Amino acid sequence: MNHFGIIKYEILCRIETKSEYWLIDFEEHNELPSGYDFSEYESKGFMESKLIQDFPIRGKGVYLRIKTRRWRHKETHKIIKRNFSFIADNSKFTQELSDFLKGTN
Repeated sequence: MNHFGIIKYEILCRIETKSEYWLIDFEEHNELPSGYDFSEYESKGFMESKLIQDFPIRGKGVYLRIKTRRWRHKETHKIIKRNFSFIADNSKFTQELSDFLKGTN
C-alpha cells in the first residue's frame, strides 16, 4: 500500500498551514483489520500518534500526523492494530520519501 492508500483506512481530520510547513491530521476509521471477527474484539481508542514527513509541496514541508486505532480481544486481551507499511522502518519519513533521499546520497 502506498501512502495514498491511507485514505482507505483514515479520515482526514484537519489541515494546518504555516508559513514553512503543512500539518495534515488523520484518524483511523473504527473498522477492524480484515481477518478478525468483530464479535471477538472491541475498540480501545488510539495508539500514540505518529508524525511522519512526506514530500514537500510548493516549497513547504509536509507532515502527516496519524492516529491508529487499537483493538483488544475480549477474552485474551491481546491488542491488535493495522500495519501501515508506507512508513519507512526506523524513520519518520514515508517509504517513498525515504527511498528518494537514499537515492540522492
